[in-house]
Amino acid sequence: MINSKKIIVVLPAYNASETLQKTYEEIPFDIVDEVVLVDDHSTDKTLEIAKNLGLKHVLHHKHNKGYGANQKSCYDKALSLGGDIVIMLHPDYQYTPKLIHSMAYLIANNVYPVVLGSRILGKGALRGGMPMYKYIANRFLTLFQNIVIGQKLSEYHTGFRAFSKEVILALSLENNSDDFIFDNQMLCQIFNKGFEIAEITCPTKYSSESSSINFNRSMTYGLGVLKVSLQYFLHKKKIKTFLLFK
Repeated sequence: MINSKKIIVVLPAYNASETLQKTYEEIPFDIVDEVVLVDDHSTDKTLEIAKNLGLKHVLHHKHNKGYGANQKSCYDKALSLGGDIVIMLHPDYQYTPKLIHSMAYLIANNVYPVVLGSRILGKGALRGGMPMYKYIANRFLTLFQNIVIGQKLSEYHTGFRAFSKEVILALSLENNSDDFIFDNQMLCQIFNKGFEIAEITCPTKYSSESSSINFNRSMTYGLGVLKVSLQYFLHKKKIKTFLLFK
């Protein structure tokens, strides 16, 4: 807790048995009050490990719903527990939990309502093992999005994000996709509501255990990013309205 604000870390998990314990043990419990893990019907021992770690708030999807649906469950549970600051951290150890202090304090001190851990600020992405094709795609999509959306983020595709309760409550997350494009839809919704976003440099740790989508799914995701960005542009220009920005 910081400034009487309850901090909850949410872990959207799918087949994270190899990295969950390592991720969990680095969470700074001097400020984090609760941890919520949502298992999206993993086929490995993610649930068993979560229970062995003593996690009190473990939810399990009876069938695989998708990354976006997992986040929806995460945020619903975090808000039901009275979270004032909600930090989404992938349990694949690609992002270091040691940055939670920095991210949480920016929100708790009312500096920014949203903080992203960026793999692109600095020079750590490729050094940390990000595949070259993913890096190039990230750079191209981010450039396109900044031009179309009118912002200056270093990347829109990080899975390390912190939000104030007020931000989550202001968004119509139920209208978002249950798939990977959820992340980009959420950022466009945040901008549409007028919230500012901060970024901090986040070292990257790609390994064989890190979650990653294959090339075909990456192509689908990339096309989805272009679509969402154009929808935002049309909505802001009042050319067409979309349920996403309700």
